[in-house]
Amino acid sequence: MTRPRGAGILYTVATEVKKRTRGTARISSKHQVTIPAAAMRRAGLRTGDELRIVEAGRGRVVLARTADAIVRHAGALTGVYPKGYLAKSRNEWR
Repeated sequence: MTRPRGAGILYTVATEVKKRTRGTARISSKHQVTIPAAAMRRAGLRTGDELRIVEAGRGRVVLARTADAIVRHAGALTGVYPKGYLAKSRNEWR
């Protein structure tokens, strides 16, 4: 038994193509937003960065990278000890 040509095959035709303006995003049903790659690069953000989200008026949200405590305080004690003090203290442990 031979089938007629095209029998049993379902064809679908895309009738609508969704176009988005470059640099825009849509909020998903799970309240997720994808940040465009170009905006990430310009802001200096990377995958895995932790962000703080702050509302900035109606229809406006600001994302800011949370500061790493170690980086924020690194070098805070510069100039506290007299020159050579730490080297002398380290030598006492040897």
